[in-house]
Amino acid sequence: MMKWLMQPGVRAAVPVMLLMLIGFIGPLLMVTGYSFMPPRTFSLLGTPTLANFISIVTDSYYISFFWSIGLAFTTVVILLVICYPVSYGMAKIFGPWANLVTIIIAVPLLISENIRLFGWVLFLLKNGIADGSLHYLFDVHLPSILYTVPAIVLGLVYVYLPFMLFPLVIGLAMVPDALKEAASDLGASRWQVFREVELPLAMPGIMIGSLLVFVLSLGSLAESKILGGQAVVMIADDIESAFTFAQNWPKGSMLALLLVISSGFLIFFLFKRIDLDRLIGRR
Repeated sequence: MMKWLMQPGVRAAVPVMLLMLIGFIGPLLMVTGYSFMPPRTFSLLGTPTLANFISIVTDSYYISFFWSIGLAFTTVVILLVICYPVSYGMAKIFGPWANLVTIIIAVPLLISENIRLFGWVLFLLKNGIADGSLHYLFDVHLPSILYTVPAIVLGLVYVYLPFMLFPLVIGLAMVPDALKEAASDLGASRWQVFREVELPLAMPGIMIGSLLVFVLSLGSLAESKILGGQAVVMIADDIESAFTFAQNWPKGSMLALLLVISSGFLIFFLFKRIDLDRLIGRR
């Protein structure tokens, strides 16, 4: 044991392990402990109770949780449809122009998410940029979707598009053109080549992109608050309200723990099916 601890790699990893312990594992253990404390208490020394978990049903928190799952799943599906052809072009067709597309998509990430979402508010607002321009040019009023569920989905798709696109580009770049040509020479149709060759080989990138978008969308807050108003209350909004306005740390901890467990289960389930060694080029 001591010989293992004295290895250079282990000693070099000590600062990182301490950082993970203090910055990640410690707070997670505190959240877990608070989730079993009586409601509206600020101590970890109270009598453990399951009252906070029972409130998932009695206080209808499951509704916001299901809304979050539904919106996250919808975002993943829409982004797969949008990003797959774009990523295919970046990986196989655009050539040097792919760098320009990458810059165009990546530059907005340097701007605060809230600022970008407020830009969409100005665009979608009644008599805003879109409605005002159409009225001025064609005397047509555009129905506003601001503060509706479609506006939230639009925000989620816009914000998390890069997190789907770039893993897809990596996944599709790993598909050898020679394999597709061989399948075509053997009589496979374009659909068969896509289904039997291209899609399975690109699946690691598809799964990683879908996982990133789903987890980020599941815990998103700004999109529902800025673009959705009160149309939908997502689970992250309930967590924020419990920790701040309600000053009910045990209930907020319970909701946060539920979100962490759900995301963690999904991550472990999917990563069992992803060949990371192949994805990063080790084989």
